[in-house]
Amino acid sequence: MQPVLNINDVRCVEVALTREGVSVSELMHRAGYAAAQEVLELGDVDNVVVLTGLGNNGGDGWVAAEALHGRGVNVKVVCPIEPDGLSGDLARQVAQSAVRAGVSTLVGPPRDELESLLETADVVLDCMLGTGFHGEVRAPFDIWIECVNACGARVVSVDVPSGLSGQTGHAASACVVADMTVTMLSLKPGLLADDGRDVCGAIVVAPLAEQTERLVVDADPVAWRTDLSDYLEVTAPRSAAVDKFSRGSVLVVGGSRRFPGAAIMAARAAARMGAGYVTLAMPASAAGVAQAHLLEIPVVALPEDADGVITSDARDVVLKLAERSSAVLVGPGMRVSGGTCALVSALLGSSTPLVIDADGLNCLARLTNGELPEFPEVTRRTAPLILTPHRGELGRLVGATTPVPDSLVSQLEAARKVVWSDGGSELVVVTKSNATACVGVERAVLPKPGPAALATAGSGDVLSGMMAAALAMHRDEDPDLALLAAYVCEVHGYAGSLAAERVGSHAVMAGDLINVIGLAADAVDEHAAFPEGPDEG
Repeated sequence: MQPVLNINDVRCVEVALTREGVSVSELMHRAGYAAAQEVLELGDVDNVVVLTGLGNNGGDGWVAAEALHGRGVNVKVVCPIEPDGLSGDLARQVAQSAVRAGVSTLVGPPRDELESLLETADVVLDCMLGTGFHGEVRAPFDIWIECVNACGARVVSVDVPSGLSGQTGHAASACVVADMTVTMLSLKPGLLADDGRDVCGAIVVAPLAEQTERLVVDADPVAWRTDLSDYLEVTAPRSAAVDKFSRGSVLVVGGSRRFPGAAIMAARAAARMGAGYVTLAMPASAAGVAQAHLLEIPVVALPEDADGVITSDARDVVLKLAERSSAVLVGPGMRVSGGTCALVSALLGSSTPLVIDADGLNCLARLTNGELPEFPEVTRRTAPLILTPHRGELGRLVGATTPVPDSLVSQLEAARKVVWSDGGSELVVVTKSNATACVGVERAVLPKPGPAALATAGSGDVLSGMMAAALAMHRDEDPDLALLAAYVCEVHGYAGSLAAERVGSHAVMAGDLINVIGLAADAVDEHAAFPEGPDEG
């Protein structure tokens, strides 16, 4: 796994490195050399334009420019002021060194001159604004960014694309769209979510020092980004000695007369994920519709009210079904009422592994008055519990007075309020958005996000069914729950890619995901076992 550090923690690592004998000057030189090396490895690089700012990020650019010049590359540095006028001692020194070495400079050019220069570039090295940037981009960098994005050269950003917040992943105004981002010391959360997903391109981490790995871990990463090989711990072993019961059984409780489809899709997804036996329990008026769609899955009709919503009279039936199941999913399409809230509360009190999604989460918010962290006894149980909220549902769980999470870091903060108040290893919050985090009490795991094709109605219902199946198949084990949840998210994301290949990126519907879950799981398992591909020899 790759550690992800908040920006403030990255600065702490830099301070720690200096205490271990790696000076700030040495760090800047190593950062510049790392950026220069990545530029050279792009190939066919004769002309490079380096855009520098006023701080240490600009200093990295001056070092890179001198290194490229030394390798025979035609380099020109564009800077907002004369190198001798830089206020930072270190940035000024490396700029003066580059000028003495023969690096050509262009100071404060008008727009047309900059555009003409960029037309000649094979690569643009973006060193304007670093990890300390936040807010809106000011002149002249707003104009420079527009020019960079309009040119045809390959763009490499140093540490973070200029204009992007490395912490939140938001770009308030102009932002460089890079083909590659060479980030220093560790991944930052803003590179992995929201606008960061669109503007970073390929991300390369430059550690800069042999002590970095240890110091980054000591800094207590805010999250860990998975590699496929990490999932070997939770992939199901292949065996022919199985039957439908040994593969685990899933009970899906949900649906309503108005929304039968969500529970139907969740049940189908659980079966496609590998559960040997799936049962769907839903309101009586919707049961016939469900059975028509689910030839392989039995449907149990539950008591309902006049609106076709499950009532509290279903409690005993559902609990008996849960006792015979390896895992339960509650919530998809269920709606929120006194009866459904009672049902969620009863299932929380059961001893069966449980996934709560959609209206099940909204029932949980209602049961706790939107302050779930204040009621840890509600979620504290001996069996695994996975909550799968999107940002809006997560906001409702942690309090009406708390803003809805709008970034990966705020998702992590909100999820940790829930997990840490509970304090048990049996609870994981899978906070969903364009980047998903699986947050447990010990660590947060970030699966690689799926494609934009997943942004479609019902996609979350599919994921929740898959999650319940994974719990069922691992019922006799004690898996790392956060890692298991991340594995399911990874398969879900891969299913999105396969579905997009089949029907087009804008045409994917949730049902398309269900049909390729098996292929996606096989592919993830194979890549986890053979990261570089199977040995042909």
